[in-house]
Amino acid sequence: MALKTIVFAVFICYTSFLINFANAEPAIAIGYNPVEVCLENCAVCKKMLGAWFEGPRCAEACIRHRGTPIPDCEDFASIAPFLTKI
Repeated sequence: MALKTIVFAVFICYTSFLINFANAEPAIAIGYNPVEVCLENCAVCKKMLGAWFEGPRCAEACIRHRGTPIPDCEDFASIAPFLTKI
């Protein structure tokens, strides 16, 4: 009975390690597309900043520049071209 418990505990630890490893780097498992990440970040910034952020212009820049640089809502320099004066 004790051996079964130990084997089960090792199995659970191993499985949780694999799950955490896969969650840590999704780009390894599914491929990394910078354009998709760029567009997603534009959408997040638009939700966060609302009318202050020009989401469509950000998306156009993502497509035009093939996802580089990727806008970061917390980095003023990366989103400055897409901010508006209301």
